[in-house]
Amino acid sequence: MKHTVLFLLIFLCGLAQAKPPNIVVILTDDQGWGDLSLSGNKNLATPNIDSLARDGAQFDRFYVCPVCSPTRAEFLTGRYHPHGGVYSTSAGGERLDLDEQTIADTFKAAGYATGAFGKWHNGMQFPYHPNGRGFDEYYGFCSGHWGNYFSPPLEHNGRLVKGDGFCIDDFTNKAMAFMEKSHRGNKPFFAYLPYNTPHSPMQVPDRWWNKFKDKKITMHNRDPKKENLPHLRCALAMCENIDWNVGRILKKLAELKIADDTIVVFFHDNGPNGVRWNGGMKGRKGSTDEGGVRSPLLVRWPQKIPKGTQVKPIAAAIDLLPTLADCAGIPVISKKKLDGRSLKPLLLGQKGRWKERIIFSHWKGRVSARTQTHRLDHTGKLFDMTADPGQRTDISKTNPALATRLRDEVARWKKTVAVELGKDTRAFVIGHPDFEWTQIPARDATAHGGLKRSNRFPNCSYFTNWTKL
Repeated sequence: MKHTVLFLLIFLCGLAQAKPPNIVVILTDDQGWGDLSLSGNKNLATPNIDSLARDGAQFDRFYVCPVCSPTRAEFLTGRYHPHGGVYSTSAGGERLDLDEQTIADTFKAAGYATGAFGKWHNGMQFPYHPNGRGFDEYYGFCSGHWGNYFSPPLEHNGRLVKGDGFCIDDFTNKAMAFMEKSHRGNKPFFAYLPYNTPHSPMQVPDRWWNKFKDKKITMHNRDPKKENLPHLRCALAMCENIDWNVGRILKKLAELKIADDTIVVFFHDNGPNGVRWNGGMKGRKGSTDEGGVRSPLLVRWPQKIPKGTQVKPIAAAIDLLPTLADCAGIPVISKKKLDGRSLKPLLLGQKGRWKERIIFSHWKGRVSARTQTHRLDHTGKLFDMTADPGQRTDISKTNPALATRLRDEVARWKKTVAVELGKDTRAFVIGHPDFEWTQIPARDATAHGGLKRSNRFPNCSYFTNWTKL
């Protein structure tokens, strides 16, 4: 009898250990590395986001793309965005090729409930739609820009609905309901929250705006004369609203008693969308310089990751798919070669040699290369990022061997990766037989006859001058 009881105990312990972790990924939009109190910014307070570093791991140098849609594509696939056909932020160029399999496909195949809540920005019409890319549940908007953040028109699994209050609060509510439903159903979940702030339009509830509207700004950009203070203040207010919502998620996980075996990931999609303090780095959103592509990466997993873990090796958005699959103990189902690598050994403090690498940043033909210590910018200038983190002194002439090696690596990357971005011949799918709803926004149309677009940014436009077709 004693042997039977002991066997049952060992068996039950094994089951407990084998239980797959839940996953929560929070991605913010146009929030710079410097837009956290964790980064040393005294203009705002982000205690809930900061707690992820205190209670988990913080990466010192983590890199994303210069703008929104390519970062999302790299997170979803573990591959540089040119592989997936992403070359623009609107008019179809944001779409992720259909032969790419996503992180949601991987987790769904492993029996996870999968949900996304927020700004998708990798294709609207099914099967580019999130419901066609591995997500069972989707609530949000698929465009790269949305004109109203208060109870706006949104969609739920393709059907148009009206949002409920400020969109970030709304997305969080829906995500928490999804987490609770999945947990009550004894199913692990993969919840992706691609928030759309502090991306413009600069809108935030009064509760946060009133704190910042007259606030004295004490920390400034390296070029303070270019700061737009109303825009800056609203961006900071939006960041504090994000922090409040992150706190709500962490509280929900604690209430459900699943915090210990839930991996929470937090990062940004690009550099700041305005001129504000960003640690003295060069560049902002749209730039391949450090300030345009450096993001925080915070990972909390109380069951496995020691508190206060500091990770020094460079990493990037392409690493998140292999990392999370590795942590969950599930296979990546994509048969395509990944550009990213699992960061699990770094997160868990496992000893062993970590191979040096180069991370490439690319947008609109500009490519920069980052090693652990140096950055080659898109013009071929070389910077020592340890001695000169603001990229003020070109050292290519005093370090010609390194400059030449990195230029050669960039040339190779262009010939083997960037070259995949050819002419876009993908059709906009209307009325797919497997999906009830199809949205046809002005963003995706091409004007003919006398039609004129309302502005040069397709993401937030309409057509005028309906005089002839």
